[in-house]
Amino acid sequence: MRSIYFSKLITLGITALFISMCVPPEDGQADEDAAYDAYLDSLREIRCPRLLSSAAEYYKNRDWHATINVYREIVDLGCDRDDPEEVYQYYAIAFEYLGLYDSSEFVLVKGLQQLSNNVQLRKRLVYAYSKQGKTDLQIAELNRLSELIPDDLEIKMDLAELYGAQGLYNDQIDFLEQILDKDPTNEKAQSEIALVYEQTGKDPLDVYRERFRTNNDNVSYGLDLAERLISKDKPLEAVEVLKKVIRIDNTSKLAYRKMGQAYFSADQLDEASNAYEELFILNPRDIHMALKICDINIANQKYAKALRWADKAISIDKNNGESYGRKGNVYYKSFQDCRSAAISLNDRIVATLAQNNFIKADELGYRRFNNSNSWLKDNEVLFSKAQWFMLNDDVKNQGYVTPRGDCYDWVDEKLKKDSKW
Repeated sequence: MRSIYFSKLITLGITALFISMCVPPEDGQADEDAAYDAYLDSLREIRCPRLLSSAAEYYKNRDWHATINVYREIVDLGCDRDDPEEVYQYYAIAFEYLGLYDSSEFVLVKGLQQLSNNVQLRKRLVYAYSKQGKTDLQIAELNRLSELIPDDLEIKMDLAELYGAQGLYNDQIDFLEQILDKDPTNEKAQSEIALVYEQTGKDPLDVYRERFRTNNDNVSYGLDLAERLISKDKPLEAVEVLKKVIRIDNTSKLAYRKMGQAYFSADQLDEASNAYEELFILNPRDIHMALKICDINIANQKYAKALRWADKAISIDKNNGESYGRKGNVYYKSFQDCRSAAISLNDRIVATLAQNNFIKADELGYRRFNNSNSWLKDNEVLFSKAQWFMLNDDVKNQGYVTPRGDCYDWVDEKLKKDSKW
């Protein structure tokens, strides 16, 4: 019994000794690790510059297989530590040139483990996914990029197109709206969002209505909405939007200009004139606006007001032939509206006032109304020596004539006697 006990004890001791011999001392293992790391560092110091130079040379010569082999060794040796973006980007591109997009994907994913927020690597990964038809992964990666670079509208457009192709119209609209929030004049986003709204049975204008409703202090959104409403033949709705814009900024020239345009489209000429008059107040040297107001009042048959604005334009620049042409047109249009079947003396006076201003415009190089002037001469409606001869002496002694009658009661200008009469 005792011999068996001693036999077991000896066996246990030998086993323990053997185990203890197999386990190296802890300090010794650490020394070995440090030595190996030092060896690798020295190896990298020599090999890495050579490998990186070789990779660049192979890449330059478009030897993609050799490029890949060298980059593989670079990564295995840890030579990617100093510039991982360049290593993994060109490593992946080499695979792309060989059409090996799955391998390119593998390399890029490995690189992103080191550089999770690297934009260039993620863009290449999007490309690799697209070439493999991995649409879900492509969308996921583009969403990450959109978070990393939120001002990149091209990425948002790519996402919108992908969502649209998948029939995910709400997501498509969301990204198109994000684009328009940053760039309200983006024509591609505008046309795309209009198209998707039509496809889904919605009014494209609702996008811009909602945008202004939720940002009703944003002048540019209001102006953009008004412009679209006018182009879609909704001028009075545009007017209401523009009133809100003007309450925010009553110095907005563009708001008054669009309001005048909207009222004119709605054939509300009094209101159109008033809007443009407000605009003129903001820029009282704007001769073209004075002439526009003149034209609107001619169209509205408010000749007295039209004449005042023609005179205002002349006062801004006495050498502008267009202003005299417009003044002549005020008289010409009123003559055409008021003339009797048998041309009266008053008709002839106004027709001649029109001609005088047409001649002045022509002398200053503005000939738009030459046809109207020719019509007056050809149809013998002008005041001439024959009419002057028939006047009574009291009128002749004044040296001028003015028209009378309700239709011409706004005309104060005197037609002076011609030296030839």
